[in-house]
Amino acid sequence: MENIQKVVGMNLKYLRYKSGLSQEKFYGQLNLNTKYLASIERGEINVSILFLANLAQLLNIDIREFFNPDKSRLIEMKRIDSKDPIRS
Repeated sequence: MENIQKVVGMNLKYLRYKSGLSQEKFYGQLNLNTKYLASIERGEINVSILFLANLAQLLNIDIREFFNPDKSRLIEMKRIDSKDPIRS
């Protein structure tokens, strides 16, 4: 089984990208340190289900989206980056 922390982190980053928000803006809504949350996106930190439930509510998604192991989302993120002059 793939490292679940990395899967959750990849999906959090993907879903944040899909929402069009920078780390600063997205995590500013949560009043949390961006460095801590960047570590979550890299799969370095284990987060609680309650934390993910709150993020899912903020993103207006089903919590199961964080556990999708589909790596094609990484390719889509790169495409989003290349089309957005602010992110590239």
